[in-house]
Amino acid sequence: MSKLYFYYSSMNAGKTTSLLQSSYNYQERGMNTLLFTAAIDNRFEVGKITSRIGLTSEAIAFKAEDDLFKETKSVHNRDKIHCVLVDEAQFLTKEQVFQLTEVTDRLNIPVLAFGLRTDFLGNLFEGSRALLAWADELKELKTICHCGKKATMVVRLDQDNNPVREGSQIEIGGNDRYVSMCRKHFKEKVIY
Repeated sequence: MSKLYFYYSSMNAGKTTSLLQSSYNYQERGMNTLLFTAAIDNRFEVGKITSRIGLTSEAIAFKAEDDLFKETKSVHNRDKIHCVLVDEAQFLTKEQVFQLTEVTDRLNIPVLAFGLRTDFLGNLFEGSRALLAWADELKELKTICHCGKKATMVVRLDQDNNPVREGSQIEIGGNDRYVSMCRKHFKEKVIY
């Protein structure tokens, strides 16, 4: 029986690298993978998954209104899919997470979703909340804070490297805008 996995972390823990490695492992064994990434993430190129260490792969760019079950089923009917992988899974809607459960339950295809757990204020993203509730298995990928402790939070920085304490939940950026920290240092930067 296939499962829905949610691999979560703060930024810079290697989520995208792990996703691309997993896809490569399937392909190396002659199996087909289907990759999705959020269309909103335009840091590199829409429809392309790019890791910080330079690995890349083409992917289907999803928007909030897209039906991932129908898209997967359509591709699967043409060319058997052995695994679905989703990058930037925090940007999924609750309905899309349900659609991914349908991929595992009705099409018997494993789904590996990779994303952030929380935003720059410590709040869950919609997709992350639904994945935490619906995934069969939760896997934390770890990175470290500047102090050496496990980083579990993300701090958004302004153009002067000061922590941002309000604003839109979604603002695309990389190392230039976000830094991962342990809870203690997150609270010192954002809360106090």
